[in-house]
Amino acid sequence: MIGTGVFTSLGFQVGGLPSGFALLFLWALGGVCAFCGAQAYGELAAAMPRAGGEYHFLSEIFHPAAGFVAGWASATAGFAAPVALSAMAFGQYFQGVVPGVPALALSLGLVVAVSSVHLCSVRAGSVFQNAFTWGKVVLIVAFIAAGWFFGPVQPLAFLPQAGDLGRIASAPFAVSLIYVMYAYSGWNAAAYISSEVRDPARNLPRALLTGTLLVAVLYVGLNYIFLRTTPLDALAGQLQIGSIAGARIFGSGGERWVSGLISLALISSISSMTWAGPRVTMVMGEDLWALRLLGRKTRRGIPALAILFQLALVILLLCTATFQMALIYVQFTLLLCSFLTVLGMVILRFRRPELPRPYRAWGYPVTPLIFLSVTGWMMGYVVCTQPKESLAGLGTLALGLLLYYFSPRETKKTGPVSGAGFLG
Repeated sequence: MIGTGVFTSLGFQVGGLPSGFALLFLWALGGVCAFCGAQAYGELAAAMPRAGGEYHFLSEIFHPAAGFVAGWASATAGFAAPVALSAMAFGQYFQGVVPGVPALALSLGLVVAVSSVHLCSVRAGSVFQNAFTWGKVVLIVAFIAAGWFFGPVQPLAFLPQAGDLGRIASAPFAVSLIYVMYAYSGWNAAAYISSEVRDPARNLPRALLTGTLLVAVLYVGLNYIFLRTTPLDALAGQLQIGSIAGARIFGSGGERWVSGLISLALISSISSMTWAGPRVTMVMGEDLWALRLLGRKTRRGIPALAILFQLALVILLLCTATFQMALIYVQFTLLLCSFLTVLGMVILRFRRPELPRPYRAWGYPVTPLIFLSVTGWMMGYVVCTQPKESLAGLGTLALGLLLYYFSPRETKKTGPVSGAGFLG
């Protein structure tokens, strides 16, 4: 979960929300929304433990076409685009360590290297991922502590002030929440690799929920330090938020040190999506004849062709897309798929009450309703204020639907659960 968004997106939020309270509330609300979504995904993953995430869930709940479209979105926008975004951020941050090296060359070199690790073995990918993940958590905790004890203090109020309620109900808040939810994206990633998890009925909900809570605490704390130590006008419109705040806390020499550590943290984000994304594509290849080559594994159980397919998409995005446009496009597409998945969990409660559920979503029906309300509100604002990016997301889904219906149908899949079908 901890990747590009928390180190890059605050600069796009402070211009429309010049309020310490509104900005921290923004990040706290994102954590609540992600936690509510994780409750629903935890129930579905425990009841239907198979790799594939939304592809598997929506195929079973609604129709294989709905699942395929979600899987297509995951393969194209859901994983390849975030990998590209993290690689872009890595290139920008690492330039602070090694000036003069082209950011694009750094980005391309990193995605090729990480993909190579995951092509070696599942064990190598697991060790690589765990090492960089815990290193990233230690980095953030250390940064928060340093900012609290040694950083300068800005005259910014973090308690509610006059006008804050209006800011929270405004269009800039809703659009900013898109950036925040992108930073939280990955809260559902464990569901994509459920077939490789021991005792998924027990461990998947635990991974989803504890991971989301831990990241929410770290995100609110980290953004508090960014805002506490750095003037808003220095953050506005900037991508390298961590480096700017690091210079305020540690001085000019500390900026290079912080840039290097954040670069290492971004490697973990790229690695996690390089691990999870191809598993979705692999399951699609197992089920759909037209993508059968992507469903193949090596002798070591690695979906090598799916990894290479995702790598090709990432390289294409790195060479063609801008950061801000790619972020809004990918997040709108992912929110729509997550919205349908959480809605599907609610529908499955009514349609299949007898289905064994080793884990049941805490706080049902309040928690799924919170997720559906917040994500629906965000998507509505994006359609109105960012029509190009939202149309690009809808176009991606439409292309997936066309691919599904115009592809030969030789599948291994037995079909959706009894009683499933399109709504209406």
